[in-house]
Amino acid sequence: MPRMNVKRATIGPWLAAAILAVGLALPMAANAQVVVVANGSPITELDIQQRSKLMASATHKAPSRQEVINELIDDRIKIAKAKAYGLEVTDADVDSAYQGMATRQHITPEQFAQLLERAGVSATALKARIRAELTWSQLVRGKFGPSLQVGEADIANALKARNEANTTAVGYNYTLYPITIVVPRGAGDGVVSAKRQEAENLRGRFTSCNQGLALARGLRDVAVREPVTRNSSDLPQQLRDTLNAVEVGRLTAPEVTAQGVQMFAVCSKKESTTESPAQREAREQIFNKRYEAESKKYLDEIRKQAMIEYK
Repeated sequence: MPRMNVKRATIGPWLAAAILAVGLALPMAANAQVVVVANGSPITELDIQQRSKLMASATHKAPSRQEVINELIDDRIKIAKAKAYGLEVTDADVDSAYQGMATRQHITPEQFAQLLERAGVSATALKARIRAELTWSQLVRGKFGPSLQVGEADIANALKARNEANTTAVGYNYTLYPITIVVPRGAGDGVVSAKRQEAENLRGRFTSCNQGLALARGLRDVAVREPVTRNSSDLPQQLRDTLNAVEVGRLTAPEVTAQGVQMFAVCSKKESTTESPAQREAREQIFNKRYEAESKKYLDEIRKQAMIEYK
């Protein structure tokens, strides 16, 4: 079985949702009593408490104790099976995925840890879940790779079934320069409002990238980062709409982030020879459906073979 690139592995979608819905947390009890042993790996009372809070913050409802235990058992089984094939996710892979989750929320890993803590969940508990998901994705993709592949005919049929008006809609490659007006940490609403106004003023004066980038670099408390290239098929619909509405050589509307007031200079927009956004979306939907089906079937199979002992 081929070794897969762990960093491209998907993480369960509820993990991303967990950081957006932080509910009230019960006091954390440092209870290391072993409740279940799955394939030789212990599950403690503390593990159950932590996972319960993580699941509750994601679903907005408290899971049953057995639901939590079942999920923890599944994690242990997944990791054990992957190890049997010589597959193991490194700490660096887990930390990278964890940091990516924080970055997508425009916060630092430290701020992310604080957010989790307010929900009564430790970063260690979330990383344990990330490790299981990355490990399992690596195993499923490696074992069932051929059956997960999505062909052009699959995409065409999916688009036809959805009655897409234009199945070959053009995609674009954008060259973007992130521009941030730095806001001091802990600044009040007045300061943030003033910085936003500075951003609007810069936006009005920014009429071309050659002139505008030089102007921005000469301003105080303004950071112009290295350019990034993004294909429209890799972007969410809302961001695609935003970039489509901005002329080349102009700035996007300012947005307040953890780093400050951020805008993007749209310095290039070229038609892409890669998949259109509609085609990419169809491919991902088909792949995810196949992945979930193979994943469930395989997990059910190895769960029947697992050694599970309740204490």
